[in-house]
Amino acid sequence: MWHLLALGCLFFPCLFILIQRSLQKNFPKLTDEDTVNISVRFVSSVQGFMAAFAGFIITSSCKHVMKDRHWISTDYVVFAAPYMAYDIYAMYLCHWFKHKAKDSNGLKTSSTNIVIDFLKKNFLIVLHHLTLLLICFPIVVYYRKGLGDFFLGCLFLAELSTPFVSFAKILKRFRKQNTLLYKVNGVILLATFFLCRILVFPYMYWAYGKQYGIPAHLVPFRIPLHCTFGNAMLMTPQVYWLSLIIGKAGKTVKVE
Repeated sequence: MWHLLALGCLFFPCLFILIQRSLQKNFPKLTDEDTVNISVRFVSSVQGFMAAFAGFIITSSCKHVMKDRHWISTDYVVFAAPYMAYDIYAMYLCHWFKHKAKDSNGLKTSSTNIVIDFLKKNFLIVLHHLTLLLICFPIVVYYRKGLGDFFLGCLFLAELSTPFVSFAKILKRFRKQNTLLYKVNGVILLATFFLCRILVFPYMYWAYGKQYGIPAHLVPFRIPLHCTFGNAMLMTPQVYWLSLIIGKAGKTVKVE
């Protein structure tokens, strides 16, 4: 297990550095802020595709939603755990470069104020990452006793929308919001986010009910309360982020 954790600690930061240096070498006109942002989004996309692929393998292999096991389940959690810590720092780095660009125009901001501003603007996503790292990680690795790999795979599938989120932000950075590519990506983003981050939760209840012959609407009352509470905690920010995506899409349509 420790070798996978160490591999994850090396993989994500090294991939970020590799992409950043490649951009600096091949696209010298890009600013430091641009190269950092694009590199961060690229790493997020890679992690998203990897997690979704792992989720597909797990869910398609586990016929029994509770008892069937797949080795990728725990191994990928261990490997990807460092990504949560890396991504918090990567988001802060993007935020820092944004303030650095303002400083170059004569607006000085102290380091403490930058940190506070970062936490205010990214509180929910930072809390989400810390929850996954400090609470979900030990539960998955140590306390679930090998049960529920299928459901873990379903949660991995939620990351399928991440590459499209990242691509949208890259296109926006280069002011490509009015292009057909941006609009097509937006449609795919909205569809994958809704399917993989919202509908995946009722789907898991339906799958459990089908396995044990329980109507889906009764499943929340037949499973431990902490399971439903945990799902609610994970789903709540997804609903909020979906509302933001829909709001942005609505603004784009009104502009047109």
